[in-house]
Amino acid sequence: MEFAEAVRRRKMIRNYLDKPVDADVLERILDAAGRAPSAGHSQGQYLVVVTDPRTRTAIAELGNEAHYVASGMPPWMSTAPVHVVVCSRENDYHVRYQEADKLTDEGTEIDWPVPYWWVDAGATLMLVLLAAVNEGLSAGLFGSHRLEGLKELLGIPDDVAPVGIVTIGHAASTATTGSAKRGRKAPEQIVHRERWVGA
Repeated sequence: MEFAEAVRRRKMIRNYLDKPVDADVLERILDAAGRAPSAGHSQGQYLVVVTDPRTRTAIAELGNEAHYVASGMPPWMSTAPVHVVVCSRENDYHVRYQEADKLTDEGTEIDWPVPYWWVDAGATLMLVLLAAVNEGLSAGLFGSHRLEGLKELLGIPDDVAPVGIVTIGHAASTATTGSAKRGRKAPEQIVHRERWVGA
């Protein structure tokens, strides 16, 4: 698939068919995710891949899927055949930026005005989403901040932060739901050329 087509087709999907994702396809998606950039090549992004139905159901319970279904939506987390938990380890960045080639002129680590561990996790997350679409699949994102107990369930170390879960599978429906119904801003509302003009 052409890149522009993958970008155009990408949307958050929360309704999947009961159909597995081919193992070779999943490996290509994960390989694409592993090519995400990282500040100073710190490589502080990590993935936990969950395909076991019992674990996916347990994640759905942590996310209160029953409430989601009671509101009239179809089951989401429990039916997605693949969960890719995108994680970040901040300390990998500090270790990298304490190496000689990254120290400031004063011999110290930078002040990190932008927390690039989150930026890089976002880049990884986007590659997972686009790679899934490129493989003819659909994907959605569930924020990990709503999944208390996820780290314990998946054995994620204390110093690693889950950012979100990308659900991957074959879409049962691509109907727009929830916040996506708001539509997108016009390009002229987003893009500022040479300098920011207007409010």
